[in-house]
Amino acid sequence: MSVDLSKRPFYLEEEDIKWVKDTIESMTLEEKIGQLFVNMGASREEAYLKETVDNYHIGAIRYNPGPASDIYDQNKYLQSQSKIPILIAANTEQGGKGAVSDGTELGYEVKIAATDDPKYAYEMGRVSGYEASAVGCNWSFAPIVDIMYNWRNPIISKRSWSNDPKTVLELSLEYMRGIQEYGIMPAAKHFPGDGVDERDHHLSPSINSLSMEEWDESFGYVYQGLIDNDLPSIMAGHIHLPSYSRHFNPEKYKDQPTMPATLSKEILTDLLRGKLGFNGVIVTDASHMVGMTGAMKRSEILPTAIESGCDLFLFFNDPDEDFAYMMDGYKNGLLSEERLIDAITRTLGLKAKLGLHKKTIDEMFLPKEEAMARIGEPENVKLYDDITDKAITLVKEEEGVLPISPEKFKRVLIVDIKGEEGGFGAMLGGGFKASDKLLEVLKEKGYEVEKFVSPMDKIKDLPADEMKAAVANVYAQKAPINELTDHYDLIINIVDVNPGTVQRPVWPASKGTPDIPFYVHELPTIVVSVQCPYHLADIPQAKTYINTYDSNDRCMEILAEKLEGKSEFKGVSKIDVFCGDLLKF
Repeated sequence: MSVDLSKRPFYLEEEDIKWVKDTIESMTLEEKIGQLFVNMGASREEAYLKETVDNYHIGAIRYNPGPASDIYDQNKYLQSQSKIPILIAANTEQGGKGAVSDGTELGYEVKIAATDDPKYAYEMGRVSGYEASAVGCNWSFAPIVDIMYNWRNPIISKRSWSNDPKTVLELSLEYMRGIQEYGIMPAAKHFPGDGVDERDHHLSPSINSLSMEEWDESFGYVYQGLIDNDLPSIMAGHIHLPSYSRHFNPEKYKDQPTMPATLSKEILTDLLRGKLGFNGVIVTDASHMVGMTGAMKRSEILPTAIESGCDLFLFFNDPDEDFAYMMDGYKNGLLSEERLIDAITRTLGLKAKLGLHKKTIDEMFLPKEEAMARIGEPENVKLYDDITDKAITLVKEEEGVLPISPEKFKRVLIVDIKGEEGGFGAMLGGGFKASDKLLEVLKEKGYEVEKFVSPMDKIKDLPADEMKAAVANVYAQKAPINELTDHYDLIINIVDVNPGTVQRPVWPASKGTPDIPFYVHELPTIVVSVQCPYHLADIPQAKTYINTYDSNDRCMEILAEKLEGKSEFKGVSKIDVFCGDLLKF
């Protein structure tokens, strides 16, 4: 066994190391191959869970959140049926809600950072650990330690602390400190670092184009700081780092494209394990992402990921097929015996670090009643209000608009600014919007409030021929400015565009209507982004612009207090909210 489990980040005693060695020696080849996989739970039915551990001998699982009671039962049953304790992971990126659907939500990283107080990064980790551990989780795919250098990046626009490496490291360490208090092992992601490219590695290759020197001073600085503070695991992203790939293997990549980190010995073994000295567990990002699947045949991807330096492979595409691909890769030499054993050693070492090998099932889990009482404790839920109060950021302010009041601006028009409707969000449906809640709150405060209904929404269900004619008419019809100025005293634009591959507002085929905020010189106008914080790039004419970072009901209530001057704006932008030079014209 070439992995030293007595050293950072494991620090195992001799008896724990002996358990790892003895366990590996007792395994069949099928069990060893199974320990390389992290399954995505497709069902909570006991028959499915038992079949998964019996047939595929999985080393870990990451499930989709559900009610805490169901997740508790699922996780306890999984551990009871598995011959070797399982790593049970959740995406606790914004609080306990990542572990259970009824858990406590505090906010994404960009919001936490905007409080300008590191204690909330600690609280985010603490609440995540407190609630996730209650249902039997012991591993988390967090913190996100990417650096938001490119405001166009669709993956981390609200899932990054900052564009400053020192801030990213400071807040990540605080998150780690909080979550580890409850026995949850953090996995920082996405090595070697997202936030430089504007592509989505779910859908295409993504490249971190920094030079070696630039990378060392930014992402390298962050990861070295985490490693030096005993970070136990890292998620590798399907992200290319050509500067280091070509540095470590100039002949291979002289005339060839580089490989994403998950398939790159140069990035994982030479850079991460070698130069940075990381001895912990490496897990791939999800293996259905095109940044990985577009690199080679899937039959080669599975063994190559482990041979390159990953210890765990995230998600079966098809369990039988993927298991066979990994086994065949071992038998034909794509996956060496040395790497197989090293990978299993580190995974078992993490389980031993958690003490899972010494615990009975009842010792791994709190009594259910006690566990359920941890979910949504009032003092933890209240943190959301504290964070929101301190995070909401007044980015730009036109003199004389704030504070608002019914006496000053009696007649208010609220306008939704929408983005591309697609993906799972569109399939799941809309529901109650932030604009609806703000309308409700302002009405209660004595304003006369209307919500604008777009002409495009009115005609979208017409037959194709009628819609075409109606669209032409919308653009050609009269649109007098006094239709706005005579009827309203204030317009509030709510930009509710979720971050993603298309995270920009989509303007309608109309003219002179409030869909597009052209009227900033005609009427007092406030633009509020409730998701992606980078919409000044699209609405640079906005004179008063606010980022709230999420669209929850309580957030809109707290926003209303700030709009009226009953609570001051306290948020501090830790990102380039002005989007480089786009506003300098």
